[in-house]
Amino acid sequence: KKENGKAYIITNHHVVDGASKLDVTLNNGKTLQAKLLGSDETYDLAVLEVDANDVPGVITLGKSADLKAGQTVLAIGNPLGEFQNSVTRGIVSSNDRTVPVDTNNDGQDDFNTTVIQTDAAINPGNSGGALINEQGQLVGINSMKIAESGVEGVGFSIPIDDALPILKQLETNGKVEHPTLGVSLQDVAAFPAGYLIDQVNLPDSQKTGVVVMSVEPNSPAAAAKLKTGDVITKINDSEIKGFVDIKTALIKSDGPLSLTIIRDGKTMTVETKTTTTDQL
Repeated sequence: KKENGKAYIITNHHVVDGASKLDVTLNNGKTLQAKLLGSDETYDLAVLEVDANDVPGVITLGKSADLKAGQTVLAIGNPLGEFQNSVTRGIVSSNDRTVPVDTNNDGQDDFNTTVIQTDAAINPGNSGGALINEQGQLVGINSMKIAESGVEGVGFSIPIDDALPILKQLETNGKVEHPTLGVSLQDVAAFPAGYLIDQVNLPDSQKTGVVVMSVEPNSPAAAAKLKTGDVITKINDSEIKGFVDIKTALIKSDGPLSLTIIRDGKTMTVETKTTTTDQL
């Protein structure tokens, strides 16, 4: 958008992460220094601000929810950092594909992100670029692809409908508030079966869930009297198979939480809430 002499640019967190200086090159070749207003690694989104004097116009926003499988979309970007204004064309496979991602690069998937899947070629350097519909409206922010041997045409974009409320927080506050329970967790699947039976008293038939490893004082988990060794199997109506499901369930929840846990071999329900943090 353009507002009060400033122009605002959407890009990915991983594009700007760690940068000490940010420049934006316009279509006419002019370079502007950009200010980072905010960035969030969970959603992989960032907002930049530049002087609007050299920005003649901005893209029209579309609705990602209106995308249909088989619909044509175009990806715009700067693949490999060398080929400016590259455009690729493809079709939408799904506008609500769920993909597990490692948001903090610790080697463990920790969030299920909802993305648009397309076979429009998305290469390194396309990140942060626009995914547009045939009307030229912005429907997604190109973010990632599956880059494995034998895999072709599986690219992902962040739906603009999901991005807008996050972008508003980044523009206004410089950060996104994330819900948290105040616990450290580990997947049930990460433990030897003998440990789970002997130390956690988890029934052998329970193969999924997350084990509470510690509880922070004065946290929502402490208020709910969660204990080390409790196994969380459900949050409200969302099944918790592993750590990757926790953050997703908390973000989707709105209000009090009902946690289904297994403690000392018995299933029970505890009521709690979340607090917010700008940390993951």
